[in-house]
Amino acid sequence: MIIDAHAHFLPKDYPADAPECFPHMEPIEDSTNRLLVFGATRFPAKEVFFEAERRIEAMDASGVDAEVISPMPPLLKYDLPAADGLSLARHVNDFTAELTSHAPERMFGLGMVPMQDPDAATAELAAIKAAGLDGVEIASNILGSSIGDEKFLPFFQEVERLGLSVFVHAMPSPMDRLPMSAMGTYVVGIEGMFAAASMILGGTAAACPDLRISFSHAAGGLAMMLPRANYFWGGSWNEEPKDPSRAVMPDDGPSPLEYARRFYYDSMVFDRRTIRYLIDLLGADRLLVGSDFPAMLREEPTAKTLMSMDLPHDEWEDISWRNAMRWLGRESAS
Repeated sequence: MIIDAHAHFLPKDYPADAPECFPHMEPIEDSTNRLLVFGATRFPAKEVFFEAERRIEAMDASGVDAEVISPMPPLLKYDLPAADGLSLARHVNDFTAELTSHAPERMFGLGMVPMQDPDAATAELAAIKAAGLDGVEIASNILGSSIGDEKFLPFFQEVERLGLSVFVHAMPSPMDRLPMSAMGTYVVGIEGMFAAASMILGGTAAACPDLRISFSHAAGGLAMMLPRANYFWGGSWNEEPKDPSRAVMPDDGPSPLEYARRFYYDSMVFDRRTIRYLIDLLGADRLLVGSDFPAMLREEPTAKTLMSMDLPHDEWEDISWRNAMRWLGRESAS
């Protein structure tokens, strides 16, 4: 069984009387596809983004048993006025519930909230829960603020209280110092690392021990930074026993690695050597299958790289589907 824990959708349409700042879908001549127009974004969307029947056909063709579907990241546009952001989120969430209702055993839906207004975002979580969605997708930064900033702590506490899940998708920051050509490559790695690190350093991971949170693309460069962070915390190499006399920033709490092992990470890192490192450092019980489909093409067959690694049966079962169900809080499958 394979669950793709990183797949996206787009609503087919938006209200005719929506604010001017809303996205809209334009027809494409001689095609069933549509063009998403949202600010500077112009994105041609195939039917599989918004038609349930096409979605199921694509899963069957790729050997995918189920998907966790989340909004296409450009919809996480936090520079909208807060009221408009809330209206957009509600429209997207209604569409998510409708799309997943066509095959609830094969599509698990994540909604979105207006993180530019933390209070409104927190209040909207109850409606997401009531709609039967499994959680929310948020961007890796909110208008340049780290998600581990204390102003977002009540949001994560409410997510935890309601038993929802969070998917953090790497997105550019207003403070990016790299050229636009790096937006889909290096920026993803940097932003994922910043987001996950901020959850540890900002205290959210400590305050929300039962929070189920996943990071796109294995949180970028986080795994390479964790051994150094662990040394600063405990003064030892190779995760050997603490040596406080060598620690740069001694701390009696859990180590950075212990916190990081509470998170989930999709394994779309394009290289089996990287996946092996992630398994060795973080554990096979932390990784998920992810594809970014249909924004990106899946491997053929899906999870081909993982299949090529001759993983022990239990590790394959964890990564291919059980971890996704645990992250979603649907079952603790054994």
